[in-house]
Formats: sequence, structure tokens, C-alpha cells
Amino acid sequence: MSRPQIGVVRLDGPAAARAQDAFRLVYAEVFAEPPHAETEAEVSAAFRRFRDQTRKKAFAGALATTEGGEPVGMAYGYPLGPQTGWWDQLTEPVPEDVRREDGHRTFGLMELAVRAAWRRQGVACRLHEALLAPLEAERVLLNVHPDSEAAVSAYRAWGYRKLGEACLWDGAPLYDVMLLDLG
Repeated sequence: MSRPQIGVVRLDGPAAARAQDAFRLVYAEVFAEPPHAETEAEVSAAFRRFRDQTRKKAFAGALATTEGGEPVGMAYGYPLGPQTGWWDQLTEPVPEDVRREDGHRTFGLMELAVRAAWRRQGVACRLHEALLAPLEAERVLLNVHPDSEAAVSAYRAWGYRKLGEACLWDGAPLYDVMLLDLG
């Protein structure tokens, strides 16, 4: 029996908000796994943020589904504004010319996840490409748990380099901060 075909669609903020249940299904399943082991309360908090994020003018999402509409993967993010706190979370400061943001320069990739049954089929790569293809940003920035070995490996294969480490909240493990130059 062959696997269903996977379609990937890019969504703006309002469309992603309407597809929130699909994004949440993927997120909850993937981030319940180690090393994240997120609880339902943490997933709920993430999706309160998601609703706010989808309201950002340049929010972009990508959703991968089977022919029958089953969500298998998702990705989303938005350009970082001049007042972003992203750079303040690094354990070692970066030069001012690196941290300068203007709302267009850097796209923050907030999440990219593929459900376990659909991994190793190029879905993550297709989501990444769909999300980034139309961008006019100079670069993409993301945080990744260093124990997420498959994710770290994929990001490196796609050209990301580690800039440093960040503590995203009190008591959190250090995350790798990775940057992809699009120029």
C-alpha cells in the first residue's frame, strides 16, 4: 500500500489562524516527545502566543497535509521588528551590526515540526522551502534544542550556522541559536 501524497501550502496570518487546529495537532504531538516533553498546559500557552503571532502583518505559515486533509507537518514565523528581544536571550552578546533589526532584515522561524510517521520523507524540507521561498529577508534566525539531533542536522544541511546559545525562559535549558544567510 502506498503512502498518501503530501501537499504543502503557504498561509498568511488569517489563513493560519483558521487552520489553528491543524497546527496545534502537529505541535502537540511533536513537542510532547523528548527532548521537549511539553505538557498540555505548555501547548495551550504556545497556542495563545500563536493567535497573537498570526495577527502580525508579515506572519507566514506552511502546512503539510495528506490528500485527505490529515495534518502531517507545520512551520511558521515572522520578520523580527526593531524592538525584538530575541538577541537579548543570548548568553554571549553579538555585535550591534548582527543584532540590528528593522522589521524586514531577519525572518524569525518560530516552529517547524513533522509528525513522527511522516519524517524522513522530505516534508520538513518542503515546509522550510514553502515558508522561505517568497521572503525578501536577508536571513533566517531560529532557536533549536541541541538534543533535537535530527532538527539540528537538517538545519545545518540547509545552510544554518550556530551563532550562540540562548536561555528562552527562567529555568529553561540552553537552546542553539542558528542563522541562515539568504543572500
